[in-house]
Amino acid sequence: MLLRTGIVLTLLSASCSAQTTVTVSSTPSHPIPTALLFSDTSHFPDLELTATQSGDGGLYAELLQNRAFQKVTPGTTAALSAWTSIGSANLTVIADPTPVSDALPNALQVVIPTGLSTAVGAANTGYAGLNVSSGTTYHASFYYRFPASTSFSGEITVSLQSTSGSILASNSVTASGDTTSWTQASVELKPEGDGDGTSNVFAVTVDGEEAAGETIHFAMFSLFPPTYKDRPNGMRRDIAEALEGLGPSFFRFPGGNNLGETVAQRWQWNATLGDLVDRPGRLGDWRYINTDGLGIYEYLVWCEDIKAEPIMAVWAGYALQHETIAETDLGPYIQQAIDQIYFVIGDPETNEHAARRAALGHPDPFYLKYVEIGNEDFVAAAATTYPYRWKALVNALKDEFPDLHFIATTFPFDPILDPEPTEYDNHVYESTTWMAQNTFYYDDYERNGTQYFEVSFGSMEARAHTNNVLVANIILAAITDAAFMTGFERNADIVFAAAYAPVLMHIQNQRWHPNMINFNAGAMYLSPAYYTQQLFCLNRGTDYIPSTLPERNGTLFWTVVQNTAVTPTQLIIKVVNSAVDASADVTFVLPFENASSEGTVQVLTGPQFAMNNPTTPNAVLPPVKSTINTGSTFTYSAAALSLNVITLTI
Repeated sequence: MLLRTGIVLTLLSASCSAQTTVTVSSTPSHPIPTALLFSDTSHFPDLELTATQSGDGGLYAELLQNRAFQKVTPGTTAALSAWTSIGSANLTVIADPTPVSDALPNALQVVIPTGLSTAVGAANTGYAGLNVSSGTTYHASFYYRFPASTSFSGEITVSLQSTSGSILASNSVTASGDTTSWTQASVELKPEGDGDGTSNVFAVTVDGEEAAGETIHFAMFSLFPPTYKDRPNGMRRDIAEALEGLGPSFFRFPGGNNLGETVAQRWQWNATLGDLVDRPGRLGDWRYINTDGLGIYEYLVWCEDIKAEPIMAVWAGYALQHETIAETDLGPYIQQAIDQIYFVIGDPETNEHAARRAALGHPDPFYLKYVEIGNEDFVAAAATTYPYRWKALVNALKDEFPDLHFIATTFPFDPILDPEPTEYDNHVYESTTWMAQNTFYYDDYERNGTQYFEVSFGSMEARAHTNNVLVANIILAAITDAAFMTGFERNADIVFAAAYAPVLMHIQNQRWHPNMINFNAGAMYLSPAYYTQQLFCLNRGTDYIPSTLPERNGTLFWTVVQNTAVTPTQLIIKVVNSAVDASADVTFVLPFENASSEGTVQVLTGPQFAMNNPTTPNAVLPPVKSTINTGSTFTYSAAALSLNVITLTI
């Protein structure tokens, strides 16, 4: 089946014509879906929240890395990642003969040497640093036990320290050597001063003289700052608030390529529930340990908190290391997918998995409309087996959940699937030149009833201009993204959702570009792409209004929508100039006699390679509104490399 025809090329540096006239229709042609637009997440260590340490160490607020020694090999140096000795304590990760839980078999064995009178113990360095702020209350906890009863009686001190040795906050719990069963200790820490940037540690120590010769086992450490909306086990406030500030329509989880590198390591919804000591974690697809503290329930609550619709994936029988479940063996995996959906939307009175949701504090079903069947099943050999996997899963899921929509993850109509999908997802990572050349990408798709989810897109043009110091999004990429996105609105009759991805990247853990928000343990840097997405999200409107079409081989693009959700009705015009060296004048001819004589414009622009990073955190500033003259006919001049959002009333 032919989906698209023709790709027209242009040069980004080409100048636009001196004057362009755009005649706007009086009648909308189609509504703008409420799911257009928002961004997917790339996950750590997996937010796909991806390959960039964006779940653990990012959106998920836990400050301690390797907090529970999940999926590490006991006795190895690697098992002690992020942990260091204090006062010559002997640290070893062991397979505890009496583990804190079946899910967490490993523990940190701390042996206190003799002949010391100072503090002795272990310190955690966080995710490439640990931010400590004065006056902030941190919640710390850990499990401990003595492997054999001793006469020890003393205190275990929990502290936040700078790497130079300054004690920023401290608290203690009383411990006895006859505590041979696992016991949880919890304390609050409230620093009276700021730390040394992010060069701080979390420390657990005993008095070296009192505890000389003792052996203590520790498990499941945790340190949380105040979280977004004060949710227990919640999200990092600054990142969560930045994502909320986008005006998101949906949130896709558990991330793109994080459903499973092997069958054994696949994401399993039921292993991400309950007490943290009951979550085994797993090696994520991007070669990091996922704690799964950010589990299915946390994802769903987060969606409600930011008023975003969840788009949830189920594992579909293929793992990225080319493991495929045979057709005759799919039964248990299909049942696991059914159970996953029942957990989200089932009736707790009639379904055990829904009852588990209710027991966690959410008796009402979560909202769910779209379920993805797998992820990127166009890769490698996945496409050859997807037809039978799709058929088995979708038929079974439709029988159980007839009101849900199921999204196919192969290339559209390649291979042919039965039953025929009503929705496909698409992935587009291309150069800035390609993005500007393909603004009519979806115009050439057949109108055959199929809907499309532009699940991952972004201009990949940043790397060459960063000297490999920080792969950050640049103005050029953000503006060509905007050019491509005008096609989403023009084709919103078939494009029901779009997602920039990845969203988050830890600066010390670069694995993919582009990314919308760069961050470290102490700060966050909103990229130009963030502002592009925000301008589109917050100005999406309710209906698309046809107008004179841009030239396919040009550098000036626009889209016109109305917003009938407010009174008076707004007309929103987005103008994108992707030329790097020339402004462009455009005259709009409107059919509305009552068009306001004044409007506002928000402008995103800047030098071609401008980016926000630790060295230049404010190189690209948030767009601000200014007043312009409008009316039924008006002319606007779009600066080179700019996204302009014009709003007036009609």
